Amino acid sequence: MVIDTAELAETRQRAWDAAAEVVDPEIPVLTIADLGVLREVDISGGRVEVTITPTYSGCPAMNMISVEIGLALERAGFRDPKVRTVLSPAWTTDWMSEEGRRKLREYGIAPPQASSSRRALFGIEQLLCPQCGSAETEVLSEFGSTSCKALWRCKSCREPFDYFKCH
Repeated sequence: MVIDTAELAETRQRAWDAAAEVVDPEIPVLTIADLGVLREVDISGGRVEVTITPTYSGCPAMNMISVEIGLALERAGFRDPKVRTVLSPAWTTDWMSEEGRRKLREYGIAPPQASSSRRALFGIEQLLCPQCGSAETEVLSEFGSTSCKALWRCKSCREPFDYFKCH
């Protein structure tokens, strides 16, 4: 059997595009591609297999994301897709796209700072308010509306906002 590599690449891209449109149920302005949760799409024996990595091992949204990926692939014409979750390598906010970071800011959530920085290890010295851009901000709680966010407040505009924590 001769495999047409161009057709295989086109099919893989079509499957990637379908899966990439799935949104995070906790932050619906972000797709799983924006987050970097979508890791790989393979086609084997005519079957699509999508690999995802959760933002953390106990993320409650992953079950819903897996179901939504399967539905998106079926709507795109792929039968019996498989969604595989892998924990290694562990997800990092460095996998988040610049488009995803922009979407977070526009939604009113401060995007994560680069996790490779010393600030990520020893605490954040300065965080810009996503509402007004001021650096006069303070942490209110390390625990926000979801486990991947912390609650901050701007001292300039007085507005509270979430910060998407580094991982």
